[in-house]
Amino acid sequence: MISALTGELRQVDDDRAHLQVGPMLFELLVPAADVPGLRAEVGREMTFHTIFYLEGDSSGGNIEPRLVGFLRSEDRSFFQLFITVKGIGPKKALRALVRPVGDIAQAIESRDSRYLCELPQIGKRMAELIVAELAGKVESFAVDAASRGATRLGIGAKRSPDEEDAIATLVQLGERRIDAEHLLDRAKQANAKLKTAEQLVNEMLRLRSVRA
Repeated sequence: MISALTGELRQVDDDRAHLQVGPMLFELLVPAADVPGLRAEVGREMTFHTIFYLEGDSSGGNIEPRLVGFLRSEDRSFFQLFITVKGIGPKKALRALVRPVGDIAQAIESRDSRYLCELPQIGKRMAELIVAELAGKVESFAVDAASRGATRLGIGAKRSPDEEDAIATLVQLGERRIDAEHLLDRAKQANAKLKTAEQLVNEMLRLRSVRA
């Protein structure tokens, strides 16, 4: 079983990373929340904590091996719990995890279905099912986030007035707040010198057009 891989990060796509380990290039599916940060790490040595699974229908003979990679071992542990919820498979879970694990765990423990509904792939009924099945089981992940001083973005997170204005502008243009916040984080990561709302909005719009 492959439990971890260390190598040079060669490429990052929308939902996966390519890691060079010796003569072998591994393709790893990664959580959506990690993608922006990983793009800034291309060319550096990285360690991923991994899960191996088989995707497909065995009766049809169409099975493909998959590796999922996490930057933190606790994220891997949370993921393993998350996919025990009926209707959440590995790919759906990876697309849904656009926020740090500690934030999502905190939402589950506080039974905040509304927050969970803002995650991609998660509707109202699925959010309620997640709370019903996982509340009381993921407290340690929320505690770990709190001990690192983490806060839930959009709920008590500290944003500058310019950053809030930039988020509001994107929301007015049709973005969900959670997606607008994600674009803001990517814009700041791409260029730390962006300060004014206008500068941030321009970069966010550029990133949105690339995403589209």
